[in-house]
Amino acid sequence: MAMFAAILCVSAYISVPLPFTGYHVTFLNFIITLIALVFPLEQSLLISIVWLLLGAVGVPVFIGGNAGIGYLMGPLGGYTIAFILVALLLPLLRGAKYNRIRFTVVSVASVIFVDLFGMVWLKLMNHMPWKTAWFAGFFSFIILDLVKAVVVAQIVPAFHKIMQNQVQE
Repeated sequence: MAMFAAILCVSAYISVPLPFTGYHVTFLNFIITLIALVFPLEQSLLISIVWLLLGAVGVPVFIGGNAGIGYLMGPLGGYTIAFILVALLLPLLRGAKYNRIRFTVVSVASVIFVDLFGMVWLKLMNHMPWKTAWFAGFFSFIILDLVKAVVVAQIVPAFHKIMQNQVQE
């Protein structure tokens, strides 16, 4: 769990800048989705809360090395809050046993949820028109996020296997 909390912190630094928006697509949602699909509810939530608390107290673990309560209440804070909700909801929705189709569907639904939640937050915090918010906060992210969602759902069995081998050793 500690290793995944550390990976989650580092994933905010792995990003692709989006032209004309000033925003970045990071691997945060990839890692949080992986955590939520691999770990049981309590562990998924604990890992994400550790990350959130580290960022809230000033450790630069949010997008672009940001941190603090101000970031959480700022324009991109909605995406961060949505990640915590994903860590809570995905373990409940995915089912106990791996099913490729079900995991892919809930993974895709989770990134759509994150991007919608974040976009609405972005709109409200910046007092943007809806059209601008849709472009800047949803459409700019969704294609790459959907690709990441599909990929993460496919690699879950490999992570289950790795984690099971670690427990046996």
